[in-house]
Amino acid sequence: MVKIIMHGCNGKMGQVIRGLLEADKEAELVAGIDLFDDGKNPFPVFTDIGECDVEADCLVDFSTAGAVERMLDYCVERKLPCVLCTTGLGEEQLKKAEKAADSIPLLRSANMSLGINLLLKLLKDAAGVLAPAGFDMEIVEKHHNLKVDAPSGTALALADAINEELGNAYSYAYDRSARRERRPEKEIGISAVRGGTIVGDHDVMFAGPDEVVTFSHRAYSKAVFGKGAVQAAKFLAGKPAGRYDMSHVIEAVL
Repeated sequence: MVKIIMHGCNGKMGQVIRGLLEADKEAELVAGIDLFDDGKNPFPVFTDIGECDVEADCLVDFSTAGAVERMLDYCVERKLPCVLCTTGLGEEQLKKAEKAADSIPLLRSANMSLGINLLLKLLKDAAGVLAPAGFDMEIVEKHHNLKVDAPSGTALALADAINEELGNAYSYAYDRSARRERRPEKEIGISAVRGGTIVGDHDVMFAGPDEVVTFSHRAYSKAVFGKGAVQAAKFLAGKPAGRYDMSHVIEAVL
């Protein structure tokens, strides 16, 4: 049984993961950390991470950028594996995470969905075959109307996976309205749509002579990210120090 500490246990994702672990026979939530405790959780909750003395195999972080640095210090001090899911980290925080990976196993990924991370792998194979055959590549991402950044980090990760397979020879086009010229050959178009309550849609289109191949991923709830985080925690427990991402989890599953 993998014992997990949830950092940000009372947030939306923290509660999603709580529900997933209640039904999981291989892992359990043994403690939570959050700024407040309403007493409704069936596990101890610490408002100060430094006071958490519960033994665990891994910490899952879905908190805020401002809480990440102290969390990393805690994990390094306790030699506790960490699944870092909080987004919007600054350059210094990312450097600290990389340094922490010298002492502990640390997993961080642009998107925790198992489906998206499998898609990253498939896109590399597709790009290696279709791009040399003259196919153009376009990415369209759709999210809810409250999302403030565009394009999404996941869309950029999809583009980067394609570009890495092609020797990083392609540039990214985010807006074509300001120019009147034909599409360059070595370009990946990335478009963003914002509306309603869309959790997250991503379409990657390979458009070639007389045929189109499209890869699509639809997230219908935040649970897909929680499932990926739980799977990552199970994978990371007991691993040696180092930098991991969801591709390692996918490889372990396949």
